Amino acid sequence: MGAYDFDVIARSFVYLFREGLTFSVTLTVLAMCGGIVLGTLLALMRLSKFSWMSSFAATYVNLMRSLPLVLVIFWFFFLVPYIGAWLMDSKTPIKVGAFASALITFTMFEAAFYCEIMRAGIQSIPAGQVSAGYAIGLNYRQTMSYIVLPQAFRNMLPILLTQTIILFQDTSLVYVISSTDFLGAASKVANRDNRLLEMYTFAALVYFIICASMSWYVRKLQAKISIIR
Repeated sequence: MGAYDFDVIARSFVYLFREGLTFSVTLTVLAMCGGIVLGTLLALMRLSKFSWMSSFAATYVNLMRSLPLVLVIFWFFFLVPYIGAWLMDSKTPIKVGAFASALITFTMFEAAFYCEIMRAGIQSIPAGQVSAGYAIGLNYRQTMSYIVLPQAFRNMLPILLTQTIILFQDTSLVYVISSTDFLGAASKVANRDNRLLEMYTFAALVYFIICASMSWYVRKLQAKISIIR
């Protein structure tokens, strides 16, 4: 063990967590919020009585779930500036930035998975509750907002959080657009100081602690929700 320099972790600790982990956590939280909102809208569209809305949502979900995430990240990073230029009638691609591009990509990609989770949650609510909402004078929007969606969110919360853990792990793929997430920061330090084993071991340990802790919380939450039911 004398050949290993674990002091490199102490020397880079602030950089790893202030720059790397902050990026990963921020991207995860924002993409989760945006993905759940967009995913819920897609779920409602998939359950819509209008066939064109249901078909559009189904096509979007199936397309996103059929593509590798790393390819989508790479594709959006180069495509979004040109889409922005087209929308703003600009002759040159707009500057979006790596973080904004990654956020758009993760939000749109994860929305496909959150959509299926929320669709299952909505369908788990007994139809009688929807009928009861209409019976007391609520319209479709009010029935969904006050009766169906709150219960669907509660029922699906453990699965939503599990998908968020996967999202946090997937943020490491932003290396393809040279963004400095936690793994990217560890990789830069490893290559700079030629300490690959130490840094990648530490990065794996941090990811394990965070994901294992979140998984433990999800199991506790799932048990609590089961008792409420």
